[in-house]
Amino acid sequence: MTAPVSVQLLDPRAKLPAYGSADAAGADLYVLTDGPVAIAPGETVLLHTGLAVAIPQGYVGLVYARSGLATKRGLAPANKVGVIDADYRGEVRVALHNHGSVPQVVEDGDRVAQLVIVPYLTAQFIPAEELDDTGRGAGGFGSTGSR
Repeated sequence: MTAPVSVQLLDPRAKLPAYGSADAAGADLYVLTDGPVAIAPGETVLLHTGLAVAIPQGYVGLVYARSGLATKRGLAPANKVGVIDADYRGEVRVALHNHGSVPQVVEDGDRVAQLVIVPYLTAQFIPAEELDDTGRGAGGFGSTGSR
C-alpha cells in the first residue's frame, strides 16, 4: 500500500527518503553535513536531514536504526526509536549514537536511519479497580521463560 506524504526540502542538498527495495518497510534518511563528522565511542551527535515531513493525521513517523549501520559500525539512534508526530513540521534530525569501541565517521549523504510510517491508536485511559486475568498475570521481565 502506498500513500502520498508531503516532504519539504529545507536545504537544496537534501534527499527525499528512499526505499532500498520494493518490500522495504523503512525509507532511508540521508544526513546533511558540511564535512566528515567523527563520532567518538559513547558519543551522540545530532545530525540534520534537511527534511520536514507532513505525517498524515492518525499516523506516526518512527525513526529506526539501519540494521547494517548498527551491527557493522555500532551507530544507531540514541533514543532507539525517534517519534515524529503528525502535527510536527520542523526538521527531522537524527541523534546518532556510537555504541562501539572505536570512533566512526559519517559523511554527507550517508544513510543514517530509516523512517517507517504507521497508524496508531489514541487511547482513552480509564481508571480501574482491577484488571482482567491473563495467563501471565503480573509476571515481569523474563517471566515467560528463557527460550
